[in-house]
Amino acid sequence: MKATYLFPIATLILIVIFYAGLPALRVCPRPKKIEDEKKGWRSHWFILALTLLYTVVAFVNLGNLRSPQTYRDFGENETAVLELEEPSAIGRVMFYTGIRQGSFTLEFSPDGSTWLPAASYEQGHAAVLKWEEPKLDEAPTEPMRAVRITGFSGAELCEAALFSPEGEQLAFRCDCPELCDEQDLVPETPFFLNSSYFDEIYHARTAWEHLRGMNIYEWTHPPLGKTIISLGIAIFGMTPFGWRFMGTLFGAAMLPLIYWFARKLFGGKTVPNACAVLLAADFMHFAQTRIATIDTFGVFFILLMYGFMYEYLCSRKLKDLALSGLFFGFGAACKWTCLYAGAGLGVLWLAHWIRQLRAVSPEGAALGEKPDYKQPGNAFLKNVGFCLVFFVAVPMLIYYLSYIPYGNARDCLPFSREYTALVWKNQGDMFGYHQGVSSTHPYSSRWYQWMLDIRPVFFYLKNFGDGRRSSFGTWLNPALCWAGLLSLFVLAYMLIVRRDRKAAFLLWSYLAQLLPWVLITRTTFEYHYFPCSVFLVLSMGYVFSLMRDDVKNWKWRVYGFCGLNAALFLLFYPAISGMIVNGSNASKLLKWLPTWPF
Repeated sequence: MKATYLFPIATLILIVIFYAGLPALRVCPRPKKIEDEKKGWRSHWFILALTLLYTVVAFVNLGNLRSPQTYRDFGENETAVLELEEPSAIGRVMFYTGIRQGSFTLEFSPDGSTWLPAASYEQGHAAVLKWEEPKLDEAPTEPMRAVRITGFSGAELCEAALFSPEGEQLAFRCDCPELCDEQDLVPETPFFLNSSYFDEIYHARTAWEHLRGMNIYEWTHPPLGKTIISLGIAIFGMTPFGWRFMGTLFGAAMLPLIYWFARKLFGGKTVPNACAVLLAADFMHFAQTRIATIDTFGVFFILLMYGFMYEYLCSRKLKDLALSGLFFGFGAACKWTCLYAGAGLGVLWLAHWIRQLRAVSPEGAALGEKPDYKQPGNAFLKNVGFCLVFFVAVPMLIYYLSYIPYGNARDCLPFSREYTALVWKNQGDMFGYHQGVSSTHPYSSRWYQWMLDIRPVFFYLKNFGDGRRSSFGTWLNPALCWAGLLSLFVLAYMLIVRRDRKAAFLLWSYLAQLLPWVLITRTTFEYHYFPCSVFLVLSMGYVFSLMRDDVKNWKWRVYGFCGLNAALFLLFYPAISGMIVNGSNASKLLKWLPTWPF
């Protein structure tokens, strides 16, 4: 057995020790009465400090604040000539690419009139917003005086860079000023800090196209998530930091959000604080929110819509129900996975009213059940009308208006016939696309693998050639994943045996995010488990609250489990942040399972 496998075994043993302190599950947890607190933010100092610390860590090494901004679109056979200030051998060439696709060729000249083929390059959909290094056919050893770029099929370049065989950056003049006006931004090597990676080639690109009023490239998800990304670009420019800013900000905002949700569920502050720590220490939450994709926004709105639905089920206040529907609309306009979450809300709402209507039946009266309304039948009908407004009409309006960037690109106004037609067409296009995604992928996985952390998704890898590497992926903190899985069985027991409604709410909230993927046959990845992960955190909060009510010194068990999650976060930080490390040593520590690509 490899020594690396001792780490997951030790983690599982610690999880078993933690659960060994679980009481006999005789009593359903009740929200702890919130004692009188000092007024103001000081009474919540821990979550404020945690959020600040997490925010700092998340924004460190997020991406460069400066990138080339001027670009040149190459027409068919259009050329640009780079004249070296001093003749020199050329060891390598780098370009920062724009968002258009095409191709170009490189030619070198020793005298400014004779041109020798050097390289050809295809700027495909994956080669956007990044520093690229075309492979030279044969690096010339004799000094060269000029380099000629010939573009084809609409290639777009923002900056060019020439290097000697020794790695020294070469100075040159260019008849195309856009390719030489930002030479101080040329990096030593392409890296995730200065270039796009993974699905940023779709979402960051599309966010920029929204800002520029262009027809968009990525149309496979609703527009709102990309519009949110574009806000960061509008503030910080079209830079890696700019296109990753909003996702990271929303990721940090999830910590006080889950703290609020957990306080509604469990009361007090220890359990909510512990839930916030688990989320802050989760690998998927950290890695997923620091990349410019739309999943972060969907999960953020799922937390809000379920939080306010729970608030409504407890308070019966219509404003909470309205807010749940409002955030459902925002989530659905970001990603269709929020439609599954919305269906889960519908089941919770329906179960609530079935219980109310049953309470006035002879069977309910015999069981001593009492409705919360004087006339449940009339209240139900009124509530149906209310939900048609806030869970159908309002979300549909939000969804419809999220396509305004599409309309701007085509000079058509909302509610016009052309605007409505393009919105409707996109729904069919999206459905057809997702239905047909069945190609194999080295990091694809199925829903049952997500539950055990078997197959992480590798976002990025760069080998520096000297044994060092930078890499990161997305998967759950194994302590949260494996202990959270056990917490689901606790919820199921408390639902079936103790008829605990809170356990029912949490278990169904988790399943509502997972069960649709059981039926989906398209290619799937572990990051599709992201919405489930926040309910695993809350499920662990339920276990903590059980211990609070029936275990002596329960806080130390909670602190110990949170400490385990935090320790694993620190251990795996290089693999979720892109930190440059010794590759061999990292694999010895981090390749816990054969399927983990570390």
